Amino acid sequence: MIIQSPWPSLEPYVPMTLPEFLKRPADRFHDKPCLINMDGTQYTFGQVWEAGKRLGHFLQDQGIGKGDRIAILSANNPEYVVAFQGIVHAGAVVTTLNPLYKEREIIHQLEDCGASAIFVMRFFEGPVQNLREQIPGLRHIWAIEDVWELAKESPPEPKDPGTDPEKDLVALPYSSGTTGLPKGVMISHFNLVSNIRQLASAGLTNAYSTYLDFLPFFHIYGLTVLMNSGFSAGVTQVLMPRFDTQACLDLIRRYKVTNLFVVPPALLALANFPEPEKFDTSTLSFILSGAAPLPLEVANRAQQAYGCTILQGYGLTETSAVANANPYNRVKITSVGPPISDTREKVVDVTDGRELGPGEPGELLISGPQIMQGYWQNPQETADTITPDGWLRTGDIAQFDEDGYVYVIDRKKELIKYKGYQVAPAELEALLMEHPAVLDAAVIPKPDTAEATEVPKAFIVLRPGQQADAKELMRFVEERVAPYKKVRELEFVEAIPKTLSGKILRRDLIEQERAKGASPRRQM
Repeated sequence: MIIQSPWPSLEPYVPMTLPEFLKRPADRFHDKPCLINMDGTQYTFGQVWEAGKRLGHFLQDQGIGKGDRIAILSANNPEYVVAFQGIVHAGAVVTTLNPLYKEREIIHQLEDCGASAIFVMRFFEGPVQNLREQIPGLRHIWAIEDVWELAKESPPEPKDPGTDPEKDLVALPYSSGTTGLPKGVMISHFNLVSNIRQLASAGLTNAYSTYLDFLPFFHIYGLTVLMNSGFSAGVTQVLMPRFDTQACLDLIRRYKVTNLFVVPPALLALANFPEPEKFDTSTLSFILSGAAPLPLEVANRAQQAYGCTILQGYGLTETSAVANANPYNRVKITSVGPPISDTREKVVDVTDGRELGPGEPGELLISGPQIMQGYWQNPQETADTITPDGWLRTGDIAQFDEDGYVYVIDRKKELIKYKGYQVAPAELEALLMEHPAVLDAAVIPKPDTAEATEVPKAFIVLRPGQQADAKELMRFVEERVAPYKKVRELEFVEAIPKTLSGKILRRDLIEQERAKGASPRRQM
């Protein structure tokens, strides 16, 4: 059974580049505040747009052209938006890096995508310069704080790069996979513009809205739902480089924020904040949670604390961000909502692929104009993920009800979702195996109900005659990966359960962990 969208169709989707699409709101809201920094500095839509175009010309003068991959390594700030728009105006492709990444992660992404330049916060400029010899293709390193000056000295209009919206990429974010290091997700101009239009049709925002952006722009959620969709709708966006509960509530009060986009751990922190009534949050119309399942208890507590609508949405990097959203006037809090405009979904049996009906759990498949082009230089993974007739295999186990609302139950994929971040078990396992004392390793997600998230737990088999304690091995991982990826628990075992073909049976380990309940752990 195909799950249809309740929203009107937006067809035809006329192929259009992102700059062509954003030009109209840039002109329409030219003098309106677009971005507000935490220090109160404001930039209008006109200032941001003009700087982006000039920066695009500057990049072209530096030899950056159509299809070149240009990285951004920065926390949220106004310069991030200018750098993003400048890269796109030049005809190049933006690849976004997590500021928490360690050296090996930065090198992997820049080498894998063949980045020729990077905009980096001055704080990270030195470490990136030190990596330059290991990334010979990286020709330019610019401090992102300098974008205004770089733009000021360039002509006002970039040269037409001749972009094909349906074939050429606008963004190359990296998504964690189950088979190792993250993969580049190829998002075309057509994909991103389509998803922005679909979001607008869901009726959750308009030019009277004010956002508070603490969700990072390097993540597809912040990149599409906040930065680009907000700009296209004429939304004023207040930027936070990192989430802090009290600062968040103060900014909501100060700037009369109307729409708040969160991940479950942030909503939990807001729900647990003592005496939230000390801050005037009456302007909030809704809080939308995404990127990970939202516990009902957290939703109810937040609803009670702030008195606004709490709803869920759903999407993947591979869907350019959004595939499902709750209608504002008909929220089912435990559901991620029905498919958005022109998005079709179905739930299929995980063994034989037959389509299932309401209430029957299976793997969720999605079809729509926002589906990625595939994985960067990885045709096998692409073929494994997108069916010949264009359906995206999400790897999520879900079911739907008679109204077409989707409920995500579990993940077929083995990704660990820690506070909205994706952590690939295979990456941590491969890293643990580099330690001389480790013979075998497996990593699973372990629920952390106190934080409304999951944490990576490792199971380790030591080499005969070798010794290592849990703290040593966890520190070994921590020194080599971003903080959100570090192993939080570790247990020594005699053997790792595997199939005859050698694949780790993580589901067995997960079930064993659940069965332990409150029994003592052999770790730490």
